[in-house]
Amino acid sequence: MTRFLVRRSIEMGITLVLASMLLFGILNLAPGGPFDAQIAQSHVQDPTYLERLNKMIGLDKPVHERYLNWIGNVLHGSLGESWSIARGQEVNAIIGSRLPNTVMLMTTGLVFSLLIALVIGTVSAVRQYSALDNLFTAFSFFGISIPAFWFGLIMLKFFGLQLRIFPVGGIYSVGHENDIFDRLWHLVLPMIVLSLLQVAQWSRFLRSSLLETLRQDYVRTARAKGQIERLVLFRHAMRNALIPLVTVIALAIPTLFGGAIFTEYIFNWPGMGQLLVNAVLSVDWPVAMGVVIITAALTIAANFLADVAYVIVDPRIRY
Repeated sequence: MTRFLVRRSIEMGITLVLASMLLFGILNLAPGGPFDAQIAQSHVQDPTYLERLNKMIGLDKPVHERYLNWIGNVLHGSLGESWSIARGQEVNAIIGSRLPNTVMLMTTGLVFSLLIALVIGTVSAVRQYSALDNLFTAFSFFGISIPAFWFGLIMLKFFGLQLRIFPVGGIYSVGHENDIFDRLWHLVLPMIVLSLLQVAQWSRFLRSSLLETLRQDYVRTARAKGQIERLVLFRHAMRNALIPLVTVIALAIPTLFGGAIFTEYIFNWPGMGQLLVNAVLSVDWPVAMGVVIITAALTIAANFLADVAYVIVDPRIRY
């Protein structure tokens, strides 16, 4: 196991470096800079003025030099300074103020998705082709087919504007900054919208996996020995059915972050997704690069955690 952890750590480091090179190149090869729109609006005719501004932030250098400077700063613990969103402010500080909000939204969305998917998938498998199974199947098709941004707008209009049950945006109400229940109430709608696709996919995946497991010989043997159906389901079938689901859940963590981009923007949730949209619209590449490199690191770490989770779910697996 130790050798496996060391090898995977080295592979993760190499993968992250290659991903950073690719992402940095894509972002910085885009034409223009943060000052182009400002110069155009001010009707300044002197082209050297724009060149001087771009030189201040290093845009006069080739892409490979800019990457080496950036990666050198990253190794020293700095993601650079913002160009336009909060000009001159450290990207670390900007992301640090937004990251906890996204982590809270993603964590609650992940837990909520997993709990609901386990219930729906198990009931659908145990009561195959029943009315409940048909209902859950229709829900799954709805969740897979519906766009997250459209569903978010519908939820916002119906529950926020018409019924006025939930707040229409933000992370807390004015004057309730330290009220945990107020924050949780603001979290409900974004969490549901973020979880819809995952619940639909995971429940169908668990249903298929559990149906296949229930047909295995060792499950029939457990039933033949007289064990009650509940023990057969949860002690023998469920644990093996969860093994392939571990990979799906681990790889879905970055997908949750991607869905959070739309969800946070719709509900004005001050997190990483909203920050990435604002950074791209403002041509603030240091901030955008900071967000996407954290996403890349999250994806790589999720794959690593999936391998470790296999050992926990199935003790027969050894590295």
